[in-house]
Amino acid sequence: MKKVGIVMGSDSDLPVVQKAVDLLKQLEIPYEVHIYSAHRTPEEAKRFAENARAAGFGVLIGFAGMAANLAGALAANSTLPVIGVPCRGGAGDGLDALLSTVQMPSGIPVATVALNGGANAAILAAQILSLEDPALAERLAERRRQDAARVLEKDAALEI
Repeated sequence: MKKVGIVMGSDSDLPVVQKAVDLLKQLEIPYEVHIYSAHRTPEEAKRFAENARAAGFGVLIGFAGMAANLAGALAANSTLPVIGVPCRGGAGDGLDALLSTVQMPSGIPVATVALNGGANAAILAAQILSLEDPALAERLAERRRQDAARVLEKDAALEI
């Protein structure tokens, strides 16, 4: 199975990254986590993205706040699917990160999830990888069934 490459711009993003890691573990998807900054360690981020396919990755996820150029930098240096997770913080409380992540130039797409959307980034990465992995597709389907069952349990217990 291909791995998911998780790159955060700063260790301050770790609480959001942890949500993605937890879901990848539940879905039995291998992953690696790194801290590379698009601004402070641009060569390391570039090298990671350039070598990701050869290293067995199938999807990259970039977590960053404020200027949030990390996912775009990964996408600029890899033809793998890249998912951007804008993180809250800074003067714009995440709006700046959201806009930086979602407004990519034509030809360099970044699939963008909600602010602090680490869980959805992991699910999207799993869905991408499941295109070539029927067992993973079944684990995703089972997760959906479990999610639906939890909602219906709450509905049945509702007393207003």
